[in-house]
Amino acid sequence: MEPETTAPIENLTQVATSAIDRFEALANMLIRPWNAYQIAIVIGVFVVAHLLAAMIRPSFHNWLRSRDNWPKWRLRIGLVLHRRIRMILFVALIWITVAVMREITWPSRSYLLAIVANLATAWLLIAFATRLINNGFVRGLVRYGAWAWVTLSILNLTDETRSILDSLAINVGETRFSVWLIVQAIAILTILIAAARFIAHTSTARIRANNEISRSMQELAVKFLQLVLYGSAFFMGLKIVGVDLTGLAVLSGAIGVGLGFGLQKVVSNLVSGVIILLDKSVKPGDVISLGDTFGWINSLGARYVSINTRDGKEYLIPNEDLITGQVVNWSHSNDYVRIDLFFGTAYGDDPHKVREIAINAAANTDRVLNWKKPVCHIVGFGDSSVDYILRFWIKDPVEGLTNIRGNVYLALWDAFQENGISIPFPQREVRMLEGSQLDTRTLD
Repeated sequence: MEPETTAPIENLTQVATSAIDRFEALANMLIRPWNAYQIAIVIGVFVVAHLLAAMIRPSFHNWLRSRDNWPKWRLRIGLVLHRRIRMILFVALIWITVAVMREITWPSRSYLLAIVANLATAWLLIAFATRLINNGFVRGLVRYGAWAWVTLSILNLTDETRSILDSLAINVGETRFSVWLIVQAIAILTILIAAARFIAHTSTARIRANNEISRSMQELAVKFLQLVLYGSAFFMGLKIVGVDLTGLAVLSGAIGVGLGFGLQKVVSNLVSGVIILLDKSVKPGDVISLGDTFGWINSLGARYVSINTRDGKEYLIPNEDLITGQVVNWSHSNDYVRIDLFFGTAYGDDPHKVREIAINAAANTDRVLNWKKPVCHIVGFGDSSVDYILRFWIKDPVEGLTNIRGNVYLALWDAFQENGISIPFPQREVRMLEGSQLDTRTLD
């Protein structure tokens, strides 16, 4: 057991010693006179680039602000150039300096300048390339990782760095996990997930632009595509770096059994979400009522449905509730909705005239459909009024139901006032029977 324990430590010591020797040789080279001169030249070039950038940047910024007719992508490129103008000038000047030094002196006296020029160029290209990544965290991770790797490659330190990182490892069963393996996994997974994200966004835009596919099927296709792409990127990344997926499969099976008992509601909501997308019972934009909640569907999630109400609230309804509960979909097969209003008039008013006035009042109200004419019927004789029902149709339930009811009631009120139709209200009379007396003490 002792040789197995000390072997990694001895390897790490040898690699570290080699790296230290390499750094010492690099330091000794830097203190030579011509190398010191080259460092001074680099500093001078940087100062010149900084001064030129300070003079050019304001004019370039004002010129960009005047480009009102440019598309947004071109303006974004201009802003990136504006932010990196000092680095661009430095790269241009340092390469000019390298070319001049190689013409007037020996190549060895421009060796450091060439290294700095290569580093600056690589850093600048990486900075431009990583701007294509929208996620800030991923962009920073890729940028700094690429900068580090390019720097080590240009300085010829990749073998030593890889050996050091590979020496720092632990064994879990038959699998060996080293820092180098973890770095590889992070780099490969980042690239694959970024590629999967790009493909998913591009495909999502195309799927949503296809009007021949229903909204619910679009959502199902998008979520299935995202699951396949991200899952494939994850497992492909692990396979590329050499992780044994057999143990992972057994572990995931055991975890799945445990989660099946502990997360029944979550699984039920996930399955219900798939059913909702397949049967197309509800889709984004539908106006639904569930219990006391009335609103339109904003989005369909894997676990819940987002519903926006007219008072600005957003309800997250679990998918299982939409499957097991009674849901009123006002726009399932079409957008036509019939609304019923109840009212009463006095017995002294002509019911034929009341029906005609009510129908005309509803027909002249905004949002009420005229080709589906309103109707009015007597539904009963109440204690103090003749009771009617007024029915009319609208095509835009997403604009609200309470407001159209209020508008039609207001139109009825105005029409009844103009035509002398009275709306009775309950009245009570108190009669004193003969021989009875009023006890005033009860009124005090």
